[in-house]
Amino acid sequence: MKVLKGQDILALGFMTFALFVGAGNIIFPPIVGLQSGPDVWLAAIGFLITAVGLPVLTVVALAKVGGSIDALSSPLGRAAGMLLAVVCYLAVGPLFATPRTATVSFTVGLAPLTGDGPMPLLVYSVVYFAVVALVSLYPGRLLDTVGRFLAPLKILALAALGVAAFLSPAGPVGDATAEYQAAPFSLGFINGYLTMDTLGALVFGIVIVNAIRSRGIESPRLVTRYAVIAGLIAGVGLVLVYVSLFRLGAGSHVIASGAGNGAQVLHAYVQHTFGDTGSVFLAVLISLACLVTAVGLTCACAEYFSGLLPWSYRTLVLILAAFSLLVSNLGLTKLIAVSIPILTAIYPPCIVLVALSFAQSLWRSPKAVVAPVTLVALLFGCIDAFKATPWAQHLPAALADLPLSQQNLAWLIPSVVALGIAVFCDRLMAGQEARSRG
Repeated sequence: MKVLKGQDILALGFMTFALFVGAGNIIFPPIVGLQSGPDVWLAAIGFLITAVGLPVLTVVALAKVGGSIDALSSPLGRAAGMLLAVVCYLAVGPLFATPRTATVSFTVGLAPLTGDGPMPLLVYSVVYFAVVALVSLYPGRLLDTVGRFLAPLKILALAALGVAAFLSPAGPVGDATAEYQAAPFSLGFINGYLTMDTLGALVFGIVIVNAIRSRGIESPRLVTRYAVIAGLIAGVGLVLVYVSLFRLGAGSHVIASGAGNGAQVLHAYVQHTFGDTGSVFLAVLISLACLVTAVGLTCACAEYFSGLLPWSYRTLVLILAAFSLLVSNLGLTKLIAVSIPILTAIYPPCIVLVALSFAQSLWRSPKAVVAPVTLVALLFGCIDAFKATPWAQHLPAALADLPLSQQNLAWLIPSVVALGIAVFCDRLMAGQEARSRG
């Protein structure tokens, strides 16, 4: 039986880590660290749960079912499962996440050097997505291209930034904002959503599994084992990156006290620590981080939609890259404004689906438990999403003031209640069937 060598397993873990770490992962922790002040590590715990714990669990859950989101969502029924998969792939693919990798990398990395205008963004995005398409056309070489070349470069750049954050802090920890003084853990928890890594994991699962299979591994048990190891390696790497960036942000109060986002914190710190070469360093770091993530998303989306549409994988790679290029030129502000409500709506059912996948063997009918709980999570997630739109004032007070709604977790309690009812009904039906057979 063929097995992976140690260096291949390490490369697979590096590839998985590199797929996850995009610009969002780099710019959100510094602003959380800056705004949470003395409560930075309490906020960090909440952030790590949603930005590391959930994505790693998702990779494990997908590995158990062969990497396919369709298999994971099978308890929802064919139509509902396919709809959820399509929405997830579009959200973390050509509609939001893939274009965002280009706009964020340009805004944070190159705009300070070239100027923030439509023409520099257009030129950058054309070159950027040409590289993305070229690498994505050869998915069988992804482990070599990303795991052995691009990922180590990204890791070295992140390591340099992380070591500097601890050895050369910009200053003492400042005061927390009023919001973080009141609820540091829950705000960290919600900010972990913004990385989109749980949704990304649902998409990357098939990329990771295919990378393993490209090395001739056919045993489902070994595929699952290597995917779990890759997820754990990526999880450890993410924790190290986030902890260093939290420390960076927490110590940047003196140089970035008025920063409105993590990009400004990073830019201020890098300029303060590395001088005039800081902007170039930051540009390379952000571009590498975004490029690898964009390649993974494009490969995954093309792989998935080639099974639904009458187009080949390579044709879809070119279509997705071209569409992402067009969307990216709408600008970062518009992309974020449109994506926040949609992500807020679809995150809860995805979290529920992943969490319940580990307990399906406990129930008589997984579909009878998973489907209603996921539906409840979606409905209440939509309420949270509506509050992020311009029409939020039209939401009835009874829905706007649900428990945990201020933390965008209005879906949590109803989902737990729905789970209890569904499990009770499942046990009841199992008991009736047992008595009828007796």
